[in-house]
Amino acid sequence: MADTFKNIPIVPAQANQEHAEIKSCAEAEPYALRVIGDSMEPEFVDGHIIIVDPAMPPQHGAYVVIDYRGETTFRQYVVEGGRKFLKALNAAYPAIEMVENYSVRGVVVQRASRRRKDHKHYY
Repeated sequence: MADTFKNIPIVPAQANQEHAEIKSCAEAEPYALRVIGDSMEPEFVDGHIIIVDPAMPPQHGAYVVIDYRGETTFRQYVVEGGRKFLKALNAAYPAIEMVENYSVRGVVVQRASRRRKDHKHYY
């Protein structure tokens, strides 16, 4: 099952746009999404809530929500030798090299779930 988010408003991407331009305060506010699927297991399991900061630029190893090839997805952002990849943590899903336009929706800064012990902060 792919981890995509269908109800996120789409912002047009520009060539190799690494970070979406923020035009108002509301667009810079963190937001929450529920993880659907198993592609980011074991760190993020189906049902976890992730907090995404659209004002934070992506860095190697960050978990991002990103628009790529017409879909919005949640993956790890990996830079190797100047090449950029979207990597699922679950080995059953292949890494995708980003060779086309993309737009980063934000960087995951927190994971939450029903159990407090499963909460975790990133960055």
